[in-house]
Amino acid sequence: MSHEHHHHHDHHGHHHHHVVPNSMNGIFVFCIVLNLLFVGIEALVGLTQNSLSLLSDAGHNLSDVFSLVLVLIAFHLAKVQAKNHYTYGLKKSTVLISLVNAILLLAAVGGIVYESILKFSDPVDVNGVAVSWTAGIGILINGLTVVLLMRGQKSDINVRGAFLHMVADTLVSVGVVVSGIVIAFTGWNVVDPIVSLIIAFIILWSTWSLLTASLRLIVDGTPEGVEPDDIRQHMMEIEHVADVHHLHIWAISTTDNALTAHVAIDSLEHMESVKSALKHLLREKGIGHSTLEFESPDCQCHEHCCDDEH
Repeated sequence: MSHEHHHHHDHHGHHHHHVVPNSMNGIFVFCIVLNLLFVGIEALVGLTQNSLSLLSDAGHNLSDVFSLVLVLIAFHLAKVQAKNHYTYGLKKSTVLISLVNAILLLAAVGGIVYESILKFSDPVDVNGVAVSWTAGIGILINGLTVVLLMRGQKSDINVRGAFLHMVADTLVSVGVVVSGIVIAFTGWNVVDPIVSLIIAFIILWSTWSLLTASLRLIVDGTPEGVEPDDIRQHMMEIEHVADVHHLHIWAISTTDNALTAHVAIDSLEHMESVKSALKHLLREKGIGHSTLEFESPDCQCHEHCCDDEH
């Protein structure tokens, strides 16, 4: 994950090997301002043209701005120094925020479905042309935000959450444009709720993975892309390592992973070289914080010898 960790003690909260905060910070601030401006324009046109779909889209965009602000807060919480009672700082709060973002997306889906069902029974007369133009601007703005967030979304589940919000928004805008055009030419107002339901399904499908990944990290499950058996296998391949047990891997934040393990080695004189090799291997595997307990192989791990951690 990082090339910054060349110390062999990397337990502490003041190392930041995220590729995320510094480069993404400015991008997020820019996206927030841009999207807030658009929400204002969209709400104005929605009010003047009596378009419910534009007003609800503006509301949806506003929830996205909120999610961008949450991620920005997460970046800053991740930087909070470790203190006496918060030995990892506030890094875990970044996971909590990703869960909140997933729930927000699900709430948005619920809102879209509810609105769509109402529209089926009572189709609204829509000014197709005005709606299409405004939503068209939305596609450009949301599309630009999606492109800006594209790079960061692979490295941090929170950026992925914001990225999904923006992809969802772009889809909503595309749907609004399509239904606006169809309504302008055919007068079929029922197209509007049909398109909305399709969009809701797409958002739900993409949010599901964010929700499950967030819940997994909240309960200290192994982060996605980290396979304990694979890590253990690679640790066993290092010279002088006889056995690896009590292996625990979890996420400290959305970008930092930690590991604890008991390592049996054939001779305690090799401890320092084995420790250094293991730390290097684990950093390459995306685990920046590792705590290793070494023991000689004649200790067969009876109760009195080495208890499992809690």
